[in-house]
Amino acid sequence: MPRPCKKRRICAMPHTRHFGPKDSQKLHSATVIMSMDEYECIRLIDLEAMTQEQCAAQMQVARTTVQAIYTSARKKLARCLVNEEELRIEGGDVFFCEGRSQTPCA
Repeated sequence: MPRPCKKRRICAMPHTRHFGPKDSQKLHSATVIMSMDEYECIRLIDLEAMTQEQCAAQMQVARTTVQAIYTSARKKLARCLVNEEELRIEGGDVFFCEGRSQTPCA
């Protein structure tokens, strides 16, 4: 039996949870779902310039878990950009930092 998934710590919510091409010729493009932990991983590594080790400590998971989350998130971002698909950020097995609400951060 596999281990249960460990919750990932999230300290920032996106201000917008839906992104997509503005002038797409596709009438019904696919929608890619990015989980909240994938968003947090991209935010910490690419925006905050943390290493995978620092990101893992912040999210309270193993570095190998961060590496897998980050790889998945980057593939989803690439798919959205290249194929003009919509991106929605939602879900995931997460908990929020102390003192943070589940609403977007200012």
